[in-house]
Amino acid sequence: MITALVAVLIGLVVLVWSADKFVLGAAATARRLGMSPLLVGLTIVSIGTSAPELFVSAVATLDGAGNLAIGNALGSNITNIGLVLGITALVSPIPLKKKLLRKELPLLLLVSILVGLTLADLELSYIDSILLLAGLVAAMYILFQESDDSGESLVDEDEAAAIESLSTKMAVFWLLLGLVCLMISSKALVWGATEIARSFGISDLMIGLTIVAIGTSLPELAASVASALKGHHDIAIGNVIGSNIFNLLAVMPVPGLIATVAVEPMALYRDLPVMLALTLVLLVLFILNRRSGVMGRFSGSLLGLSYLGYLTTLFMMTSNG
Repeated sequence: MITALVAVLIGLVVLVWSADKFVLGAAATARRLGMSPLLVGLTIVSIGTSAPELFVSAVATLDGAGNLAIGNALGSNITNIGLVLGITALVSPIPLKKKLLRKELPLLLLVSILVGLTLADLELSYIDSILLLAGLVAAMYILFQESDDSGESLVDEDEAAAIESLSTKMAVFWLLLGLVCLMISSKALVWGATEIARSFGISDLMIGLTIVAIGTSLPELAASVASALKGHHDIAIGNVIGSNIFNLLAVMPVPGLIATVAVEPMALYRDLPVMLALTLVLLVLFILNRRSGVMGRFSGSLLGLSYLGYLTTLFMMTSNG
């Protein structure tokens, strides 16, 4: 049990660190190969924020814990909106960009509904996964439209400077090291998490929704709070929405590509509706705060309390079960 806890803690720390280095190395390598900063932001950096979830999902499915992978994708999205945006808005009011209301938020809502439809039969199959990946291609195309302002919200000034300053040799080094560490830390995290689940008699889904989801959302939380403290907090909502879209379209399909997964009913009837509800709440808050142009501490408190309520419900259901 102690070994499993240590594996989870070390796995999470290394996972967060290696994901950052992997994205930096991949983005800098792409720049050295001639890819524009805008395209790097829209593809490598935005997809890279979901790298921890992606690797954890692949390892979990290969280890026979497909529902941990599904819980990770759904739980990360719930955590991103409730915890990450909630805390960021409490640290400093978040400026709202109109284009998010016009394009990204409705797209996230549509993607969430698409995921609900693919999971409606309580199975995630190869066909479902292909459908979601096709959605990823369509989403990338939509996000690339009006790309003169879409790309700016995905990379802050410090990150862009770090990407530009890295030599080709160092870019490849961080890319490979980050990739290796991502694989090792994902394996350690999944092993530790499943051992803890078995020890307490709780489901892989529950572990995916809580420990793993919070852990893999740490990069978004750290980046958003750091940006808010630096005064660059206008990228927070763009990062979260982008990350949530990629979690559903790039991370969620992974288990189905490897093997057909029987989805736990609670994922469909409890967790998916919570994710949809929080996405709708974010949309409503955006509309209500449109005149002031910022999402302030009241909105942050509401999101944070909603997430706390969800976690409390999960633990009460676990203890009663």
